[in-house]
Amino acid sequence: MKAMQNQRKAKLRLSESLTRRRSGGGVMEQPPCITVSQREQFLVENDVFQIYSHFDSSDFATQKFVAEIQRDKQLDYLMKGLKHLGPSFSSLDANRPWLCYWILHSIALLGESVDKELENDTMDFLGRCEDPDGGYGGGPGQLPHLATTYAAVNVLVTLGGDKTLSSINRDKMYNFIRRMKDSSGAFRMHERGEIDVRACYTAIAVASILNILDGDLTRAVGDYILSCQTYEGGIAGEPGSEAHGGYTFCGLAAMILINEVDRLDLASLTDWVVHRQGIELGFQGRTNKLVDGCYSFWQGATCALLQRLNTKHDVEVHGSSYIARVTDEDHCEHEHDGDDLEDSDDDDDDDESSEGEDQGFRGTSSYTFRRKEPLFESLGLQRYVLLCSQVPNGGFRDKPRKPRDFYHTCYCLSGMSVAQHAWSKDTDTPPLPQDIMGTYSNLLEPVHILYNVVMDRYHEAAEFFSIP
Repeated sequence: MKAMQNQRKAKLRLSESLTRRRSGGGVMEQPPCITVSQREQFLVENDVFQIYSHFDSSDFATQKFVAEIQRDKQLDYLMKGLKHLGPSFSSLDANRPWLCYWILHSIALLGESVDKELENDTMDFLGRCEDPDGGYGGGPGQLPHLATTYAAVNVLVTLGGDKTLSSINRDKMYNFIRRMKDSSGAFRMHERGEIDVRACYTAIAVASILNILDGDLTRAVGDYILSCQTYEGGIAGEPGSEAHGGYTFCGLAAMILINEVDRLDLASLTDWVVHRQGIELGFQGRTNKLVDGCYSFWQGATCALLQRLNTKHDVEVHGSSYIARVTDEDHCEHEHDGDDLEDSDDDDDDDESSEGEDQGFRGTSSYTFRRKEPLFESLGLQRYVLLCSQVPNGGFRDKPRKPRDFYHTCYCLSGMSVAQHAWSKDTDTPPLPQDIMGTYSNLLEPVHILYNVVMDRYHEAAEFFSIP
């Protein structure tokens, strides 16, 4: 309902804007006194709502086709990229583990996997990126870096299997992360590198998923992240900078993992992030910036974490385990579109066998919350991703008129997954049909939001590394 209201308001705004620009029967290319930012925003709105208007006026068969994830095209695009990239990708030479992650995670989200040959080739490549003293560089022989280390570890977790997971040298990894620890408590991205929230998150996330997180690594990290929360409520990359969607996710996720999330001003953080979903129904990364498909995950996942966190709940975190215990007042179920839930007569609430079970976002368990309205327009976000970001011949993009790329493909699909499962009360309960835009064939694999790896692969890694 809110999504449709936002859309109608945007159409009205667009119509009024066009009316103001009419002069002598024509349309002025650019009215006077309009800033560059305003012009770019107007053009994006115009593109997006032309797409929406065309979709809404189409017949059912056309809508069904347009709003469908073209899995064959997506997989073809991803597989080709994993096997060979042209000379134009040379500028990403220091990001090759990221390319592996963006592609392989996208494939996993689609419910597919690669053959043994590609799996072994990927393992061999990442093995050559691993530094003798721990950590992974952007390519063979390159300096170990926390960002590419995070990407490499997530790739190996996504591939799964004892052989793959055992290829990670946890002792050397711990030593590398410990060397990146700054005296301030924060982390550097690499030796003598920059200190920021991204470094804190990647260090903590890697240590957490590998079950090597300890007090030495977590010491004073929360102090640094707290200093990066701005007057707007979001989190900046470093103190004194502007709140940013990517850094906000990193900061919030890291604070959850180290069990210090209650130190943040969660009310102002929530207020900031929910207002980043614009009239296009996608998310912007910063205040007064354009919508961008990648923030479907960065901002959508932040909303999902806050929804599961909920300050009414008592929160307890052990390493990578985030447990939110539901209070009595939250046991009422949320009615969605007038339909009764499948388990609305839930008789487990008072069962002694369930009293000790974790009801929340827990590492090797499910994050289970009563079905509640998400903090964002989940169907609206899916609408933006499917209609404005999906490219017909495969891949996803930032926004209309932009080219596709593997980065946006990864985070658009990740955001779609978060949006599809936003109404689900736990990860074992699939979304209802009305929670998914398009047909149910669009359903993607659920992700562990704190790490952005698919849940079944996380469970396997958690068991392998004996995460409690």
